[in-house]
Amino acid sequence: FVISPSMETNTRRDLNALKGFMEVFNKSGELCQTYGMKFGYHNHDFEFSEKLGDKTLFDIILGETDPKLVMQQLDIGNMINGGAKALDIMKKYPGRFESMHVKDEIKSTEGNDEFESTILGKGIVPVKEIIDLGKKWGTKHFIVEQESYQGQAPIDSAKEDLDIMKKWGYK
Repeated sequence: FVISPSMETNTRRDLNALKGFMEVFNKSGELCQTYGMKFGYHNHDFEFSEKLGDKTLFDIILGETDPKLVMQQLDIGNMINGGAKALDIMKKYPGRFESMHVKDEIKSTEGNDEFESTILGKGIVPVKEIIDLGKKWGTKHFIVEQESYQGQAPIDSAKEDLDIMKKWGYK
């Protein structure tokens, strides 16, 4: 996989520039396929909070990219700060998310964002329900990601997240 992690601010402020950039994404997908790879995009929060006209950036991105060429890596935690919910997005675009960053979110204790990641199952994101729906609709890669630890050592958080995933029936 070759995943684009974001885009320039200027690109996302102009509809023509954004559409042109999505054409680059489609061409990148074609090139990656030639070499047995897949090209994709990883969302953050701005794709859901920013609009061009009456559409969110995320709706434009998914509308302008060919799903056969550009896979979407859905970050179910990042979108919370943009005002979106993973289940709503998944239902709007069923089968479009081959890869997923799995994380839970709580009200932020520090930093600029309203929410921050936490141990799976301890926050506001219905993580297990999202994973179950993703599996049903073709998500193949679930990547547990935690970026905030609430005073816990990152390795201890990772162990706890792994135990929760196992408890939910995932290996």
